[in-house]
Amino acid sequence: MKTKLIALLILGSSTFLAAQRPTAPSADWPQWRGPNRDGSAPSFTAPKAWPEKLTERWKVDVGIGYATPVLAGDRVFMFTRRMNDEVVVALDAASGKQVWIAQYPAPYTLIQAARAHGMGPKGTPVFADGRLFTFGISGILSAFDAASGKLLWQKAAPAAGPIFSTSQSPLFDRGSLIVHVGGEKGGALTAFDPSTGNPKWQWNGDGPGYGSPVVAEIAGTRQIITLTFQNLVGVSADTGQLLWKRAFRSRSDVNALTPLVSGSTVIVSGGDAGVLAVNISKKGADWVAEDAWHSDETFFQLSNLMIVRDVLFGLAAEGSGRYVIIDLKTGKLLWSGEPRAAANAAFQKAGDLLIVLEADGEILIADGANHAAFTPLHRYKVSDAATWAAPAISGNRLFVKDESSLALWTVD
Repeated sequence: MKTKLIALLILGSSTFLAAQRPTAPSADWPQWRGPNRDGSAPSFTAPKAWPEKLTERWKVDVGIGYATPVLAGDRVFMFTRRMNDEVVVALDAASGKQVWIAQYPAPYTLIQAARAHGMGPKGTPVFADGRLFTFGISGILSAFDAASGKLLWQKAAPAAGPIFSTSQSPLFDRGSLIVHVGGEKGGALTAFDPSTGNPKWQWNGDGPGYGSPVVAEIAGTRQIITLTFQNLVGVSADTGQLLWKRAFRSRSDVNALTPLVSGSTVIVSGGDAGVLAVNISKKGADWVAEDAWHSDETFFQLSNLMIVRDVLFGLAAEGSGRYVIIDLKTGKLLWSGEPRAAANAAFQKAGDLLIVLEADGEILIADGANHAAFTPLHRYKVSDAATWAAPAISGNRLFVKDESSLALWTVD
């Protein structure tokens, strides 16, 4: 009896100690802008000494498109186009060897104004519960078994999609696949059952924008926040009921950014529409969206902003690409760099460290704690081709997609 009691005490102590140990951040990159959908890379740790150059482990042709690589366990998934087909390929993350490939016909004709941006696809898939969900350039929504590549279900493209083609990345939240389907005059923000593809709820108060939705809990209510064709909205994550709305429409008719959420404040921007911060609150039974600040000093169109501590970093669209730093609480422009710095820049962060992939194939490493200027500490060349897709970051691994190839680079 005494022996059993000691054994139980030891077991209980071991269980307690295991529960107290900090859990290592997940190395997965399951969706657009990473695990938290905000560009943060929690599993990346800066080396004690940065190498002279990064190490290329492998590189494979995967097809064209701007989707971010999606990493789950030992698999990396790419969503691309080859000729008239949209293609999903699963690769072994360590070697780059193909595990499976799936494809389906996706013929599409771009309007003249969108041809410079290519045939896509532009939306990043989302991995959840053993499935991979994709949203193609024409609006084809698909679900694949991530282990085998089997097509589980698929929704056809709408008769009329967004003018400049679909570029939204689906969101998965608590058993719902959320995406804004349709076009400007007939779209619906929709929560789908991931098992069947059947709608669970819809909000059809406006057509889709070109950015992607995020989820946040504000005033005790979980809500889906997104830029639509001409509004910034928040709807109930459970029912799709509209909670609040603030008119926002860039003069270029392209609301293309993913909203940033800091506490109860939502930050957005659009072509020639400045940068807007909106405070969301609940007063009695009513939701209120009040402007915290609005700045016309600069604006962002395709490059998303990044929050580090109490400032915003980003590549502004004005000046043909100008790095800027903005005070998060006031909207004051703290620093503005030289024009024509880059055509596009995908901002990621690991703590205070900024990891920025420019469109010309260079990765910049900068100190996000320095609010006096955006000053890269290191530059690494990772492609001779254009790199418009945001990278996936896992541990010391950087998965970089250029025009038609995917490469694994490591920080050694």
